[in-house]
Amino acid sequence: MSLTHPTYGDVWQHCLSQIKERTSDEEFAKWFKPIVPLGFDGTTLKLKVPNESYVYHIEKHFIPLLTPIIRQQFGLKTKLRYAVPRPERSTTAVTEADMTAINTFATQTNTANIKNPFVIPGIRKLVIDPQLNPHYTFDTFVEGDCNRLCRSAGFSVAVEPGSTPFNPLYIYGDSGLGKTHIAQAIGMEVKQRRPSMQVLYVSMNKFQAQFTNAVRSGEINDFIHFYQMLDVLIIDDIQELSGKEKTQNAFFNIFNHLHLSGKQLIMTSDKPPVELKDIEQRLITRFKWGLSAQLLPPDYDTKVKIIRNKAARLGADVPEEVIDYLAQNINANIREIEGALSSLVANASFLGKKITNTLAKDILKVYVQFNQKEITLDHIQKVVCEHFNLDEATFKSPRRTREIAQARQIAMYLSKQHTKAPLTIIGAAIGGKNHATVLHACKAISNLMETDKVFRYQIEEIEKKVLAR
Repeated sequence: MSLTHPTYGDVWQHCLSQIKERTSDEEFAKWFKPIVPLGFDGTTLKLKVPNESYVYHIEKHFIPLLTPIIRQQFGLKTKLRYAVPRPERSTTAVTEADMTAINTFATQTNTANIKNPFVIPGIRKLVIDPQLNPHYTFDTFVEGDCNRLCRSAGFSVAVEPGSTPFNPLYIYGDSGLGKTHIAQAIGMEVKQRRPSMQVLYVSMNKFQAQFTNAVRSGEINDFIHFYQMLDVLIIDDIQELSGKEKTQNAFFNIFNHLHLSGKQLIMTSDKPPVELKDIEQRLITRFKWGLSAQLLPPDYDTKVKIIRNKAARLGADVPEEVIDYLAQNINANIREIEGALSSLVANASFLGKKITNTLAKDILKVYVQFNQKEITLDHIQKVVCEHFNLDEATFKSPRRTREIAQARQIAMYLSKQHTKAPLTIIGAAIGGKNHATVLHACKAISNLMETDKVFRYQIEEIEKKVLAR
């Protein structure tokens, strides 16, 4: 049964009396005195508030206080609904009758009714799952010259979100360089330092899908209001906003609201703001307001740190010469370096072999692209001759002493491993042998490496010299 106007007005006054006892005079005068009750139908209490900032502030700071008071006075199942005046319909004078005309206001549901795509089921208070990977932290992020600016700025933002000049923080660089890692590390650090803050990481593709669903279901206001309630918004792959005019307009409203409210925005992209295509200029201008920080491909020292860090996390004993070999030869981004090392460690474990440069070469050539170095048959022969103190004339002569024969076999084995020359060409270049001799030599060297550790070490030392050109 609906209560009459004086009844719900009187009940609201009782609510105000209790609220006043539990808030400061300034808080009560600013946030509660301007509220006007518009109606109560037995379930929903409609309150008129001056603007949307009241809804945001009350929901964020006073709901734990307000909810039990309202449920005590109006009933346990009572829900709040806010009425916010539409600016375009405002007039210079508002009569007493107009204040009860609900159709002159744009109603805004309270946060309990807002469609929250990241809500944790079973919890009544608005709690957002930040969608963060707990492994992406500043502790697990390997710092180097290539990423120091991004890392330092990101940590500053995490310590004081919304209060640094880096708002928004725009991180850009090629795929696999750690943009998502550092963006999520900011979110993880914020949640650790300030658990009550509402933090959300979301890809632009997911944001776009949510926007499309909100439009179809007529819940676009709830969608925008949900994002406007965040303290830290992390958008991954902002370049995916390209060409989506309606989504850009929604994101513009969210961006403006958060920025003006002193909330923190972090965005990642594969290109700097000036290179973004089919995105409104008003958005691109705002992307430039804070700091645009670029992530560069890792240099040698950073790659070494990454490999050591990944090896430690895998619990693998990777020799320094293998770490050096990988850092020198893998021409890849951070993601591929880590993936290559994981593959190497897994293959060594499954095959029951020790992690060596030879195994790294055999296994990783199918996973990553190595830096291309021109290794010739003449270069391999020269390295082998220098290692055994042989002159090239003796090496290519018909002599078949054990030392010379084995040196030729090693040269054939390394030539097959490190060049694309056919077996017939390799044989012809090394003593005029045929392809069957080369196959026999390669098999003999492989067998010796499997059974003789000293011999395997010798081959690896020669191989290092071959690759060091």
